[in-house]
Amino acid sequence: MKITRSSIDTVKGPGDWFTGDVYLDAAAASPPPSRVSASLVHFMPGARTHWHRHPLSQTVFVTEGIGLCQRRGGPIEVIRPGDRVLFEADEEHWHGAAPTRLMVHLAINEGDDENEVVQWLQPVTDEEYSQAPDLGI
Repeated sequence: MKITRSSIDTVKGPGDWFTGDVYLDAAAASPPPSRVSASLVHFMPGARTHWHRHPLSQTVFVTEGIGLCQRRGGPIEVIRPGDRVLFEADEEHWHGAAPTRLMVHLAINEGDDENEVVQWLQPVTDEEYSQAPDLGI
């Protein structure tokens, strides 16, 4: 057993990965040979990732708030606490908060043989984001 005390500061998500205010907390980074990492990602209302893909898939587990996610060519889906979303390997997608609600999720990723975890693409436009369904609140 190994306990790692929290010593890594919360960091603001970079503008070339996210639109809006997003904050990241490292949750897990296992030593080699493991290639798994996890981050707790805090999206303020309206914030979202850019389009991106993962070589070995990604799972997000929503812990708070109301979010949105979409795979390229599919509908925007509403996600809530307790929901798990699996994005398949190389599936272009985005995820983030609803326009008027924050959303927090645990993002679980695995690096490939070259240690690649994610390939960032273009931002989700306001027009794309505005296609979200009614939240049903």
